[in-house]
Amino acid sequence: MGPAGAPEAGRRAAAASSSRASCSWGGAVLPALVVRADAAHPPFQGLDDRWLIWMGGPREGPYRVAAAALDLFGGPVGALLPLSLLILLLVRRRWVSAGFLLAATLGGNMLLVQGLKHLVDRPRPADPLVRVDHGSFPSGHAATAALLVVVLGVLLVPAARRRAWWIGGAAFTLAMMWSRTWLHAHWLSDTVAGAAAGAGVGLVAWWLFGPALARERARAHDRRGAAAGAGTA
Repeated sequence: MGPAGAPEAGRRAAAASSSRASCSWGGAVLPALVVRADAAHPPFQGLDDRWLIWMGGPREGPYRVAAAALDLFGGPVGALLPLSLLILLLVRRRWVSAGFLLAATLGGNMLLVQGLKHLVDRPRPADPLVRVDHGSFPSGHAATAALLVVVLGVLLVPAARRRAWWIGGAAFTLAMMWSRTWLHAHWLSDTVAGAAAGAGVGLVAWWLFGPALARERARAHDRRGAAAGAGTA
């Protein structure tokens, strides 16, 4: 698709993301209201308890290595990745992309996730294997994973290759959800809500910034074409 059609494609992609965002937000906010009514014994606590039992067993070996690596990625590394990308975008003067990244990151982790944690204040499972802070619901690690999948897919992955990216990103997010429950850092429902919250914020940001992102890409395409033409003149 040429640059002339890029803004229209951006509008279509943004419109499609808005409906997905509504579903994702519902998957995070509605359970939060349910959990807040009885944080210690929500209606799905029985399922959470059974899942936590299934996550028992040996605490060492390859599972521990994988879970610890994902715990690290969802913490310090997960914060450095968008920061590094933000600096790169600013250096390249991609102001719209930088604004999209900043809005999604701040809206996801610092506003929605932390806001829900303080609103719900759900107790965590007993004896977590990693250091945790207050508030089990929703999972910040799962939210970070899902948010990064959406943001990186929008900014770095060509539209023609995004289907494969979404599939791989979903698998990565599921792995993060598994690691949080295997480490007894979260209940299963915390991770589901966290993934929904992260994806929802990313999709809302895409809906808001989509047309402007498409125009920015079209301008960059035009500049590259002009530079190539000048180089061959």
